[in-house]
Amino acid sequence: MTTPEFRAVTFSLFRLLARAALTSALVMSAAHAQTAAHLPAPVKLRIGYQKSSTLITILKARGSLEQALAPLGVTISWNEFASGLPLTEALNADAVDFSADVADTVPVFAQAAHARFVYVAQEAPSPGAQAIIVKRDGPLHTLADLKDRRIAVTKAAGSHYLLLAALAKAGLTPADVHISYLTPADGRAAFERGSVDAWITWDPYVASVDKAPDVRILANGEGLASYQRYYLASSSFAAAHPDVISTVFAQLTSAGVWVRAHPDAAAKLLAPVWGLDAATIERANGRRSYAVRAVDGQNFGEQQKIADTFYRAGLLPAPVDTATALCWNFTTKQAEAAGASTTASASPGG
Repeated sequence: MTTPEFRAVTFSLFRLLARAALTSALVMSAAHAQTAAHLPAPVKLRIGYQKSSTLITILKARGSLEQALAPLGVTISWNEFASGLPLTEALNADAVDFSADVADTVPVFAQAAHARFVYVAQEAPSPGAQAIIVKRDGPLHTLADLKDRRIAVTKAAGSHYLLLAALAKAGLTPADVHISYLTPADGRAAFERGSVDAWITWDPYVASVDKAPDVRILANGEGLASYQRYYLASSSFAAAHPDVISTVFAQLTSAGVWVRAHPDAAAKLLAPVWGLDAATIERANGRRSYAVRAVDGQNFGEQQKIADTFYRAGLLPAPVDTATALCWNFTTKQAEAAGASTTASASPGG
């Protein structure tokens, strides 16, 4: 039997232990809350890309972009598109947040459609990475020979501008040829079965056929189309997550340097992804600059020429003023009009 004194001591000890446990729980809860408050809110980055999106494909295959974005609490979903125009349509429809590189023509069409996007980065010109492909023993030997011929091209792609520029150089107009708007896969099929006389496309599609014994390159973009590829982002996503945009830019820049420094390794990495042999991929990559840079007004002038060309061809509903397009400024971490300053989009650290 316990005495009243023993029961009193036991009760006091129990209260002290309970009070200590409560205090410890409160401290741990506060510490957890403080830690959680410092963790970034989870963000999903939806990336749209296409087969020719080499640098994004490399980052995806190596898992390096996920690793770089993990400290920011960002996860990635990958969405592949057949060409650039449906990709930018998805960007405008809020189906993706970031567009891997698309040809210089594509953002012009997006701007004409009043899409809400911002130019994030640009690859330096790669005019040799597009070509007009014809049959080796066929009758087409000059650009003027395109008159009255059947031509396959992907609408709004960089190759579409190459077609218009080639026709203009030969003194022809779109009305002088028969154009079929086809995806790269359908364009190749039409060319191989003889349904069209010429197929105009870009790498790696060019490289997939340019060594075939019955194929000849009539012309590439040299002197006709610079072929600068652009990376785009949703205006709202860029404004809400500028650090994510900076991280993606840095990763793209590094990937471009790596591809140029390690062409063999890059080709071997891409071979199973693209379903092409390494030699073909290395040949295609050799025609791309992969020099990723911020969008600078001094390197943006051809966008207006492209817009004017498509408008004169009746392919845009109204004139497009590319100087009003938004470009990302890595210094101020905000979007600014392309015509605002030639140095408005200075890259991080520069």
